[in-house]
Amino acid sequence: MKRLKRKKEHAGAGLNGSVTRDPDCGRKQKLVEIQQALISDPVDIETLRRAAASKGGLLTDELRRKVWPKLLNINVYDLPHKPGRDVRENHKDYNQVVLDVRRSMKRFPKCMPASERAVLQEQLIDIILEVLKRTPQLHYYQGYHDVAVTLLLVVGERMAIALLDTLSNHHLRDFMDPTMDSTKHILNYLMPILEQVDTELHDFMIRAEVGTIFALSWLITWYGHVLSDFKHTMRLYDFFLASHPLMPIYLAATIVLHREKEVKKTECDMAMVHHLLSRIPQDLPYELLIGQAEDLLDQYPPSLLAKRAALQSRKSLSISTFQAFQFSTLHQRPDSVLQRLTKAQGSTNSRHASRHSGQEAALPRDRGQLWGKGNRMVRMAVWGLSATLGAAVFAVAQTAMDWGPEVLQQLF
Repeated sequence: MKRLKRKKEHAGAGLNGSVTRDPDCGRKQKLVEIQQALISDPVDIETLRRAAASKGGLLTDELRRKVWPKLLNINVYDLPHKPGRDVRENHKDYNQVVLDVRRSMKRFPKCMPASERAVLQEQLIDIILEVLKRTPQLHYYQGYHDVAVTLLLVVGERMAIALLDTLSNHHLRDFMDPTMDSTKHILNYLMPILEQVDTELHDFMIRAEVGTIFALSWLITWYGHVLSDFKHTMRLYDFFLASHPLMPIYLAATIVLHREKEVKKTECDMAMVHHLLSRIPQDLPYELLIGQAEDLLDQYPPSLLAKRAALQSRKSLSISTFQAFQFSTLHQRPDSVLQRLTKAQGSTNSRHASRHSGQEAALPRDRGQLWGKGNRMVRMAVWGLSATLGAAVFAVAQTAMDWGPEVLQQLF
């Protein structure tokens, strides 16, 4: 197997996962760097990307709520309003979304009260339908809710809509075509990566005819569907939000390479190898694998792999728009400046409205701009459905079969 080059600066971690500096000192320094990057004008996006990818990721949910929007160029003072009841009316994906969300119980903290989970599940349905409504050319896929719920649990409903909308039009765009052809195209990058690093392992998998279906759920849910520990999911989301759209497939390659000995000891049979690989270990050395995935992307970029005949026939929307998207994130103002600008704009609008109406506004206009017109009351009638949600106790299987026969039929 070819030896992967290691980045000396990668979070102080070596190939054996050892840390070369005091963890507390490194954590404090990282916090300072992140905070400084956030208040810089323009925001220091490159530092935030490095922080999200390096050891430990963004460290806390509080920082994620500040950094994730910057990584995706979201103005936190111009968030979408909460979806109205009409978002569910006559939506072609409503029934499938509800079924998937009802099965998503394992994605919520075990200690969360059932009533609170029921509220979040209703919000999750609305978030997904709202994003799909905003961009009709996006098509729902089973597993999309796994991405949405991760965002919701960290940043809340309105911010989750904004983040999911951006991700759906960029990083996740290939998965949201009407067919799974683009998804298969992205999966097809996996074997060429393995071939570059370990030809013996690659040839073994070719002989076994295992294909890449075992990595489907990893890819389209950003591993949210297959990891049982939410802290590992958040760590990977930090990484993927700061990285190239194909980074999840490079991480898949490092996971397979990490299990090289297990794979080669398995009988060279499609069912046996698929069974092994589709059950992702929960104790993986994530920091080590993240560093190796970065190295793989540097050594074997998508442009190099795409020269292969199997990857030339299709154009990835996620890849083709990534450079322009990255550039668009480089000129953001810090939140403190955005807040002042928003208040100033709100004050101007309020004075303008007063001159024409002859009446003083009951509330500052900037508050209306920040939090949405009317700040809708909580939909208690919807939340009252929590009693009916208790029946949704189906565990979601961690295999490709979970996606249903209609998905598998498209893949073969």
